[in-house]
Amino acid sequence: MEALAERLSHLDSHTHGALRVIAFYDTLMRRRVDLPALARASAGLAGCVAGIRLHGTGRVMRVSPEGREVSLPAQSASATAAITLDEEEIGTVWLEHLGPPNALDDVLLDRFALAAAAITERYGPARTTMADPALVELVISSDGDEAARARALRLLGFADDLPVRVVAVHAQLPLDQVGALVCPARTVKAARIADVGVILATTMDQARFPASVRAGIGSVGRPDRSWRQARTALRFTTPRRPVVSYAELGALALLAQVPQDCMRDNADVAALARIADNPQDVKTLDAYCATGSLRRSADLLHLHHSSVAGRLERIGKTLGIELTEPTGLVRAGLALTAWRLLND
Repeated sequence: MEALAERLSHLDSHTHGALRVIAFYDTLMRRRVDLPALARASAGLAGCVAGIRLHGTGRVMRVSPEGREVSLPAQSASATAAITLDEEEIGTVWLEHLGPPNALDDVLLDRFALAAAAITERYGPARTTMADPALVELVISSDGDEAARARALRLLGFADDLPVRVVAVHAQLPLDQVGALVCPARTVKAARIADVGVILATTMDQARFPASVRAGIGSVGRPDRSWRQARTALRFTTPRRPVVSYAELGALALLAQVPQDCMRDNADVAALARIADNPQDVKTLDAYCATGSLRRSADLLHLHHSSVAGRLERIGKTLGIELTEPTGLVRAGLALTAWRLLND
């Protein structure tokens, strides 16, 4: 101890001050303070107004050095730091010095932000979107027992009495951004399992998925069952229909259970594979199967209806299907869907 005291005695004043700041926040954490107490203590230490903002809840605290809440709007922050939890920015802390910033502001803000993250996680549960993949995998696994699944859901922040919906996602965007968009007001968690993104939520706005995202949505209920449904629905997504709910598939979902060899051996599917090298033909057939109308297909494709009619006549001959007949339209639609399932 004497040797340590001797070394510390030779430290410059800035380093000594930084150590005092660190010790100050270590003491606060041992006392298990909440966010308002943290804001008051930080304002008193900094000698100026200190603020905390949490993105997930919209909560804002702004406290004077005397420990009183200060009304908004805030003055311009003289220094800020991000509150980060599980590699996701969940909020901001800041100081509002009226004069020049203090030399120890960087150290103070760093510890202020770390303490805010720890307190948010402790008392939240944390309103982060990204989650531990191991917990998410436990929730959606069909092999786990219900007690372990329920515990994992509680650790993720989901209430016991609220059913969870699972979404399977292919996206270039960060999963936390996608989750926050489709479920802005409730707890939502996301993780990447292998090559598929997983989003867990109690409510969801299907219309808020970004255009570049492919998403399959499972039904509300048992998470493991919802996950199987979500993966199935994801297989049915297309550029024209990038978001598919399992409930909307109805009997079409049965196609996902057909063995691939059976699909390949089907004459209609084999015939459709012969036009697959021409993306425009596939797009034309997709539009016609979706609308059942020559003119509406032309509107979707931004073509004259006579051009679409010519394409469909050629496609029908290649497939050996009379596309103008109701039965032929059904056959073409099923063949197109089966071919996509083979190539998803």
